[in-house]
Amino acid sequence: MSDLHVIDHGTVVIENGIITAVGKTEDVLAGSAKTGFKTIDATGKAVLPGFVDSHTHFVFDGYRDEEFSWRLCGEDYMKIMERGGGIVSTVSATRKASREELIELGRKRLDSMLSFGVTTVEGKSGYGLDEETEIKQLEVMEALDRIHAVDVVRTFLGAHAVPIDFKGREEQYIDYMTDIVMPLVARRKLAEFCDVFCEKNVFSLEQSRRLLLKAKELGFKLKIHADEIFPLGGAELSAELGAVSADHLLHASDNAITKMAKGGVIATLLPGTAFSLREPYARGRYIIDQGCAVALAADFNPGSCFSDPRRLVFALATLSMEIRIEEAITALTINGAAAVDRADRIGSLDAGKIGDVVILEFPSYKFIPYHVGISCVEKVIKNGILVYDKKNKNSR
Repeated sequence: MSDLHVIDHGTVVIENGIITAVGKTEDVLAGSAKTGFKTIDATGKAVLPGFVDSHTHFVFDGYRDEEFSWRLCGEDYMKIMERGGGIVSTVSATRKASREELIELGRKRLDSMLSFGVTTVEGKSGYGLDEETEIKQLEVMEALDRIHAVDVVRTFLGAHAVPIDFKGREEQYIDYMTDIVMPLVARRKLAEFCDVFCEKNVFSLEQSRRLLLKAKELGFKLKIHADEIFPLGGAELSAELGAVSADHLLHASDNAITKMAKGGVIATLLPGTAFSLREPYARGRYIIDQGCAVALAADFNPGSCFSDPRRLVFALATLSMEIRIEEAITALTINGAAAVDRADRIGSLDAGKIGDVVILEFPSYKFIPYHVGISCVEKVIKNGILVYDKKNKNSR
């Protein structure tokens, strides 16, 4: 993860949205007889692949500022959920919101992501917990994928929490998801991935296994919220079922990390959430040293991480998780792409890949964590088109 291929005085050529050449400027120009290219001068600036944010919950309505004050007074995440707060409190507002309202909220959030260099984002449902609203969230993401420069990868997360009307009937809720909602999502191709919040007092290991096995049968790729609050065994389950990624992992065991590494499961770490909840960070250094590929993501959501932590993810990863700068770059580019099963298309500046490029204001990628809390991104190119320029905010 720490072996970056850095080219000094380099050039990237993009034709019809696809990278066709990368290398030292003199070599690229000498090897091409073509002329008439539009040129963006990045002299003295670092050029990187577009960032991939592989875990977010960005389509929702309803905020939880009151809960934030409760946490500051000492209440933990699970206690807030038990008193009716947490995920289910956002559900009511999201159910009431129209598609148009959710599209506008989502568009603004994607604009913010783009300004930080994100060119591909994963978005989860999970603030509906019923057929109508889960479908609505996924349809909103589908629409945003069509109209916005940022590519949106959709994940079905109907098993994000147990809704109030199913309290005490968790098995029946899993049946409702697996027998009614998930088949509809699959038939309509509204989501590529299926996820579950495998956590104490949410969905048990066996309930999570049952849901994910059905998801696999229906053709979904698998993700799992694993071992965030308690070491329940979700990380081991990710390896058992061949999930693409296991996310959070604050309390994942040594055995789980070994199994994930052997199974090729991406460890998606979310330092912004640990920071916001004042929880111990996932063991980034240890996970990498065990040979497990690590992705870093924002986990933007209205409760446990209502911020735009992309400004902080690099800094938190390097300062608090012992992840080296080069490893953090890898985690937010090619490993992020792998966490959404797109490493063959995005995540690196290689010929044949999509022309998603970030140009920094500074000459080195090391400025990203060094310039803490400030976006270093000057320009963003998506599919070979300039879609963001800090000097011209209307470039998209």
